[in-house]
Amino acid sequence: MINSQRKLLFNIYIGFFCLEVILPRLCICSQFSVPSDYQFSEDPGAFTVATNGEPFPWYQLRLPKMVIPLHYDLFVHPNLTSLDFVASERIEILVKDTTQFIILHCKDLEIMNATLQSEEDLRDKKPGKKLRVLSYPAHEQIALLVPEKLVADLRYYVTIDFQGKLADGFEGFYKSTYRTLGGETRIIAVTDFQPTQARMAFPCFDEPLFKASFSIKIRRESRHIALSNMPKVKTIELEGGLLEDHFAATVRMSTYLVAYIICDFNSVSGTTSSGVKVSIYASPDKWNQMHYALQASLKLLDFYEKYFDINYPLPKLDLVAIPDFEPGAMENWGLITYRETSLLFDPKTSSVSDKLWVTRVIAHELAHQWFGNLVTMEWWNDIWLNEGFAKYMELISVNATYPELQFDDYFFDVCYEVITRDSLNSSRPISKPAETPTQIQEMFDAVSYNKGACILNMLKDFLGEEKFQEGVIHYLKKFSYKNAKNDDLWSSLSNSCLEGDFTSGGICYSDFQVKSDTLAFLEEKKEVKEMMTTWTLQKGIPLVVVKQDGCSLSLQQERFLKGVFKEDPEWKALQERFLWHIPLSYSTSSSNMIHRHILKSKTDTLDLTEKTNWVKFNVDSNGYYLVHYEGHGWDQLITQLNKNHTLLRPKDRIGLIHDAFQLVSAGRLTLDKALDLTRYLQHETSSPILHKGLSYLESLYHMMDRRNISDVSENLKRYLLWYFKRMIDTQSWSDEGSAWDRMLRSLLLKLACDLGHAPCIQKATELFSQWMESSGKLNIPTDVLKIVYSVGAQKTAGWNYLLEQYELSVSSAEKNKILYALSTSRHQEKLVKLIELGMEGKVIKTQDLAALLHAIARNPMGQQLAWNFVRANWTDLLKKFELGSFAMRTIISSTASLFSSKDEFQEVKLFFESLMVQGSHLDIFQIVLETITKNIKWLEKNVPTLRTWLLVNI
Repeated sequence: MINSQRKLLFNIYIGFFCLEVILPRLCICSQFSVPSDYQFSEDPGAFTVATNGEPFPWYQLRLPKMVIPLHYDLFVHPNLTSLDFVASERIEILVKDTTQFIILHCKDLEIMNATLQSEEDLRDKKPGKKLRVLSYPAHEQIALLVPEKLVADLRYYVTIDFQGKLADGFEGFYKSTYRTLGGETRIIAVTDFQPTQARMAFPCFDEPLFKASFSIKIRRESRHIALSNMPKVKTIELEGGLLEDHFAATVRMSTYLVAYIICDFNSVSGTTSSGVKVSIYASPDKWNQMHYALQASLKLLDFYEKYFDINYPLPKLDLVAIPDFEPGAMENWGLITYRETSLLFDPKTSSVSDKLWVTRVIAHELAHQWFGNLVTMEWWNDIWLNEGFAKYMELISVNATYPELQFDDYFFDVCYEVITRDSLNSSRPISKPAETPTQIQEMFDAVSYNKGACILNMLKDFLGEEKFQEGVIHYLKKFSYKNAKNDDLWSSLSNSCLEGDFTSGGICYSDFQVKSDTLAFLEEKKEVKEMMTTWTLQKGIPLVVVKQDGCSLSLQQERFLKGVFKEDPEWKALQERFLWHIPLSYSTSSSNMIHRHILKSKTDTLDLTEKTNWVKFNVDSNGYYLVHYEGHGWDQLITQLNKNHTLLRPKDRIGLIHDAFQLVSAGRLTLDKALDLTRYLQHETSSPILHKGLSYLESLYHMMDRRNISDVSENLKRYLLWYFKRMIDTQSWSDEGSAWDRMLRSLLLKLACDLGHAPCIQKATELFSQWMESSGKLNIPTDVLKIVYSVGAQKTAGWNYLLEQYELSVSSAEKNKILYALSTSRHQEKLVKLIELGMEGKVIKTQDLAALLHAIARNPMGQQLAWNFVRANWTDLLKKFELGSFAMRTIISSTASLFSSKDEFQEVKLFFESLMVQGSHLDIFQIVLETITKNIKWLEKNVPTLRTWLLVNI
């Protein structure tokens, strides 16, 4: 799955209330609230009570392993008019230990009947024995009580008839709607089961370890089509005009990967080199937006089959754009579901950034067909094995198939993004215990995705690309159709040696590595597992402090922390027991050679072979660590940048800019030093580097603007317009150039218009007027479209027209740009209207509410407005989004984390405390509070410095 945080719900924990009534064995399920983070007892002596007052035979959150599923026969008949469904299933089970009950997951379903047959019963066609059903909503479990003990090593067949409502949210089996060009609203039914929502669609063993195969039948009206994981093998015509589609049996897989859709979509199809049929589905009016996704999917699937040396195991792969979808995408095996913005590409309104995003998300979900689907983590604490690998494979696959998108120069942002979270004390280890559904949902965050990808990239750089790939193939082949954990991956990567490699301490090294000064590694005799567990089992990111004294380098590692400065009394305690095995790389002014060393202790020393003017650690930013150069280290590097920046590698120049500003936030480097470093940018020609440098300077301006520190913001505006004037004035309002040239153009022109640069405002206003006069038919260059809309939205007539076009547009890319532009209005009444429309969910879909609040909160006129809305409407928000969902975490973080005063901190803290009293506990609460503390300290420490620096440099 990929989060749409871009890539972005809370139904209060709903359980079943089962009651014996006149009909025997009928379990009637009604809804009631249970605290979302209910602390479940793990004590074997704990007394669990079913809803009818009887003892419930199981007390743990996780299912017992006395019975395991082998195969499900699942029948589903949804009614898209009454918005409900009836269904039945037969589960083939294998008894591992004698038992008199079967525990399944089940949520919000009405169990009509349950029976049990032995293999002998099935063979002799004997009717099933009735089973009593008990319900324990707190654990989302039901117990099937069997009349006689089930015998170990025998197979049985459980048949359950049940029914339910199509959910209103975004999980389980739910309804989604879309509007046609003619204004008609149509309904489809779709599933989304990750991580723990398959139980909302059918009773099941809803844990990743319980893999089974599935045969699915779906009954539908003739105006619809049905899709599922596997190809359709036949359709039966029934009385009344209904049709029943039968799908081929799946391979062994976890329940969260099961999927089915009933819709009226159109498709485009193609075939891969190995004969896999790939189809893209979307609502009928979006047919022209599906073709790029098909092209990309075919290329990427071909690439993965070669890279992994394992063919995609299913005969088809469908990718479906869902009108209402909370995550960015979901990797259901053979039937991947996407947000429309993550799959569809509109040549008229999709920018180069949109193209990169779509390509990345497709690459991510296709990688999951191997990482996650073929090999699945044993439990959700290791979800990073799925998500971190899929995120990492975006880099490998997109670089190979679409080099023109220059994703290699973008990947560093994947790591820089998570450092913001990982540098707080409230961060978490990559692998962390998670038991409740809310805790499991919280695992789907930047630590699992981004940090997971970044430590894999670091390990690839350490082992060498060829060795790393061999280890990956070994891992996938060994654990195909099985489950794996951290140690299994490290074992595979430790045993990926090829013939002719030099081996030491469980690690292999190619001739190239040995010749490129890797001998220092070999002496360490370190195994991959010992090194990598320091990255997965402890939280945070290390800071390597380097001090040069002639030809000697002294090294020290410490935990990098923002919000807690070294002079603070608690800093020392927060450093204790943190130690990483860091695979360092460095270069010097006197040699192009990449030197390597493992820093496995708190301090160490290195001897240089010759005198050098400067040393630069973390070559190409492949390592997941920051570097601080004590003494004259930073001055020497800044001097080199101003003298001849090309002597430093492009990615090293990006790394220096990033580390400098991060160190400012931690109180380890003065802001004027970081700003001095950016002065060389007037000579920089690399678009990715200019983009990164400009982004930091832009963020400074917006910080001052939000805090209304007018003298500093005005001087910073003058400085930016003066310093980047040549670059701004030479930009064309077009879609010309390389991918990074186009992204830089978008950023430069956006900044210019945000700062009130008259030529920029004039050009954008001119294009917007022409677009309005053409009734929205004029094709504005896609890379500047958001800028033009944002300028146009500042006037009431333009804002109203954009809202009209938003409702009419069938391009999700265009709607995204319009929604952003509408959120930039400086009129609060317009921002209030947007929020109201988002809550209503008709014009602005509920799925886009989190992104809308995020955008409004970044508007100086909307920050307090968005926060006040969240506080006043918390209960209503929880009816739309699950508490631990990415959407809810985004809403909390985006509306509160930009605050930077002590009064604001206290206000947020009191609100969070009131929520915890009500039973809402989230890790994001502490993250936000730490972030506000960091903001307060940043302003106190750096505003005077910034004010002085600007006066000197304007």
